[in-house]
Amino acid sequence: MLIKSEKEMQKVGEEYGAKLLQQKNFPYVIELLGDVGAGKTTFTRGLAKGLGVEDELSSPSFTISRSYSGKGCILTHFDFYRIADPGLMSEDLAEAVEADSSVTVVEWGQSIQAILPESRARITITYIDENTRELTIEESKK
Repeated sequence: MLIKSEKEMQKVGEEYGAKLLQQKNFPYVIELLGDVGAGKTTFTRGLAKGLGVEDELSSPSFTISRSYSGKGCILTHFDFYRIADPGLMSEDLAEAVEADSSVTVVEWGQSIQAILPESRARITITYIDENTRELTIEESKK
């Protein structure tokens, strides 16, 4: 699907989160793929809103992970951009991925592919131009 603005990207994320919350499809893992500036964190902000998170979501680029309480779920957002060897963070990720009522979002997950479950959503955001992105969602069945 083509996304024409940051606001639209956030709305798509919000609808996705609301759908997960309604279906109570937990634990749930999303691997976000895309270049720097593609809109991964913008999508995740919308996702958080759809999950009922009231806190302001910020990128975990420097902290590696952040967790937020939603309506009946916990959203944990990981960013492994600067991490060649995840070390102890791989244990945190493994716990988050398996926790009841969890939604786990992983950006730049190349270094932790072995930890990610096969049943996950892969959302690819491709930069088309300054305002346009192509968003592709692949969901594997549990």
